[in-house]
Amino acid sequence: MGEFTINKEKVLQALSTVEEPDLKRDLVTLGMIQDIEIGINQVSFTVVLTTPACPLKELIRRNCEAAIHEHLSPDVEVNIKLIANVTSTRDAGPMIPGVKNVIAISSGKGGVGKSTVTANLAMALHRSGAKVGIIDADISGPSIPVMFGAENMQPTITPKDGKNYINPIRQYGIKMISIGFLTPPDSAIVWRGPMASQALKQFFGDTDWGELDYLLIDLPPGTSDIHLTLVQTVPVTGAVIVTTPQKVALADASKGMAMFRQPQINVPILGVVENMSWFTPEELPEHQYFIFGKGGGQSLADKFDVPLLGQIPLVQGIRESGDEGRPAVMDVNPIVNDAFRDAAESLAQQVAIRNASREKTRPVEIQV
Repeated sequence: MGEFTINKEKVLQALSTVEEPDLKRDLVTLGMIQDIEIGINQVSFTVVLTTPACPLKELIRRNCEAAIHEHLSPDVEVNIKLIANVTSTRDAGPMIPGVKNVIAISSGKGGVGKSTVTANLAMALHRSGAKVGIIDADISGPSIPVMFGAENMQPTITPKDGKNYINPIRQYGIKMISIGFLTPPDSAIVWRGPMASQALKQFFGDTDWGELDYLLIDLPPGTSDIHLTLVQTVPVTGAVIVTTPQKVALADASKGMAMFRQPQINVPILGVVENMSWFTPEELPEHQYFIFGKGGGQSLADKFDVPLLGQIPLVQGIRESGDEGRPAVMDVNPIVNDAFRDAAESLAQQVAIRNASREKTRPVEIQV
């Protein structure tokens, strides 16, 4: 076949037949196609993904290539560059202006591994290329400093525009601040609700977070003042519920989900992460022992009509890594890495869907 004319209009026409698999609209309408360049029998362009953790990026690439070949010519050489610009639900207000998405990580009861899930989701998102921060708001047991080997670190203060700002601790590429940094590691501090709420407000209003794609909030178990303070202080993109498969954990997780769904709070639930889904011995990676029961996370997700974002196996290395001060995804166990990577990709996917399909969130106004 000889040379023929390609122009930008024809390229856009071809790409308007390619659907973004999650958002169910075409890439051109969504504004995801940029920098089209035409050469002799060749075309190059950039696809702007909604997250670097997009699990469908290769599918999108293949579909774009196929559309060009089908609608223009099978002989065209196609060069596609994929970049990501994480979408946001927030109008940049005076509070945390550079943070695109605030994600609450919640659990109905303690002991389900919520902080472990928070730390590893943060690392998996960071590894995909996203900018990530963590606020550890769990006054009952601030675990994030230990899990990141940062329990003896103290945040510094920098004056800016006549105000003192807390600088988050940076560890392994993650910015973090924790109630644990405010108290000596071995001392028992009794936090009254208003004190903890005031600390959380400072973590938002007085901390220099800079630019972040995702700020994960590790909440205390259950429902408390801290949860209300969170939704009243900043617009929350959505909540993730962490549970284990057994019945008692699911009952408590249901209450947590119902709290976010109350009409006056109305925070979207992005999905469920089931932790300790099964026990897998390191030496027998193919074996799964369902010691806490089976399918609980899926049934909870089905009940509330939200996705099951991931199932995290009970592997000894996850606990060991956390105790040694580094999230488990930094080690080389493929079972652990795959589980957290899949959960992080699903979370990023749900954030993108939520940002495209629902109106922006606003801080909750609750009349007491």
